[in-house]
Parts: sequence; C-alpha cells; structure tokens
Amino acid sequence: MNKDIKIYGIDISKDVFDVYYQTTGHLQLKNDEKGFKGLLKLLPKDALVVMEATGYYHYRLAQFLYNNDVAVSVVNPLSVKRFIQMKLGKVKTDKSDAKAICAYGTMNELPMYSALTDVQTECLQLFRLLDNYLKKRTQTKNKLHGEMALGVPSKYVYKSLQRDLKHLDKEVKGIESRLLELVKQDQQQQLTLLKSIPGMGVKTALFLIVVTDGFKKFENASQLCSYVGITPTIRESGSSVRGRSRISKVGNKKLRNLLFLCAFSACKHNKACRETYERMLPKGRAKN
Repeated sequence: MNKDIKIYGIDISKDVFDVYYQTTGHLQLKNDEKGFKGLLKLLPKDALVVMEATGYYHYRLAQFLYNNDVAVSVVNPLSVKRFIQMKLGKVKTDKSDAKAICAYGTMNELPMYSALTDVQTECLQLFRLLDNYLKKRTQTKNKLHGEMALGVPSKYVYKSLQRDLKHLDKEVKGIESRLLELVKQDQQQQLTLLKSIPGMGVKTALFLIVVTDGFKKFENASQLCSYVGITPTIRESGSSVRGRSRISKVGNKKLRNLLFLCAFSACKHNKACRETYERMLPKGRAKN
C-alpha cells in the first residue's frame, strides 16, 4: 500500500496526457516539453507518478521526470487492465484510465523507473527496427516463393522483389553489427558469458542484455522469469479441476520467443539439456 505517498496517475497518448490525483482531480496537458514542465510545477516533492508502458509515448515523460528527480513507476498495462476489470469498471476514457492508474498505484507495490542510458536507448530502437525489417524480409521471401510457384510470369516483379530482399539483408546485417558494437562497449563480459551457454545465440544474448540492463534490473532469477513470463501457473479447484500447469505468458513476448528457440536448439545439440528434456517427458511435461 502507498497511502503515505502522493500518487499521480497518468494516462498518456500521442498528443496529450491525462493526470489524476485524489484531492485535485483530473487535468489534461499536452504531450510535449511545455506540458512536461507544466506537470513538474504541479508535483510536490513527495509525489510518485505512475503511468503505463505504452510503447513510445510514455518514454519521453518518464525520462523527463526521472531527470528532474521525480519518482516514477512504469507499470504493465495488462496489470492495470486486470485491476479495472476486478473493480468492475464499465467506463473507458482517458480520464477514467488516469483515475484507475492512480488507484492501482495506491493499492499495489510498484517498481521504480530507472532512466535508460544513451546506449540502451539506441539498442532498443535498433531492436525495434530490426524486428520490423525481419518481418518485411519474411513477407518478401514468401512473395518470391509465390511468384516462383506461378512460374515467374513477370520478370520485373521478380527482380524488384529480389532487389528488395537484397536491401533488407543489407540493413539487417548493418543493424546486427551496430548492436554488437554497442553492447561490446557496455557489457562485453556479460555477452561473453551468455555466448558460452550452449544453445544461446548472439541475437538472443544481445536482446537479453539490452532489455535487462545486463541483469541489473532484477535481484534474482525469479524476478527475471516473471518479467519474461515463463513462471508456471497452476489450475486447481476443489477435487475435480486438475488442469495442466502452464507458463503464465504475462511478460516480454519477444524475449520469451527467443528463449524458446534457444531451448529448442539446446535440446537437439546439448547433451545435458537433451537428457533433462527426456527425463521430464515421462513425468507429464509438455513437449513444447
């Protein structure tokens, strides 16, 4: 519970952000430098600003407040959504969301926000762009396969797709090279250790280092597992319901997918992992 702290709930969007505090009520400001400074003037020294992680939109405000010595917490939007559902909320507006975020902050323990370094910021931007290019490359490959299945009736279309694929390959290679360069500057030892794990690829090692800040964001393995969304969930009720245990999947989907591919590779090529896998199967564990 955070009743002794003055908690301000913020719902942020592209152009504006809505602020709610219990005693002053609702306020809307522009999502720009002027709006940030306006909010800063309103906040007391013991304020804690709570906002949802909304992709790009929350980042500038969170960084601004942090750099001006304001306590900030960036929470999982799904947690707030479940909180609203639990309260049987029927109204969905920016104003009501800001109020709900404020209430959520009052009733729950909150993670504190730490500002990203310039290297971390660039790495996250590079990973987003890389993910976008990889999706485009897959689409282009599929289109090329489709054209070949037609017997390549249009040479112009086929050559255009080949040029596009060549360009995407070049961009992907350049981004991966830049990521490796940045992580080596900041986290060379962590990268070396992760790459030494059988089944762990360079791309996954880079992403894992960037999103966890070299594992500095977590105090133990359980916190990291919760962040990724691989903690087990148990489905039992009374004497009749005995559901199969599954992972929660409430976490970083991209990192979870990458770790799955690493585990799949390790089971095929690493003796110790393969033996563990084969030992767990007869106990009723799922194959994937």
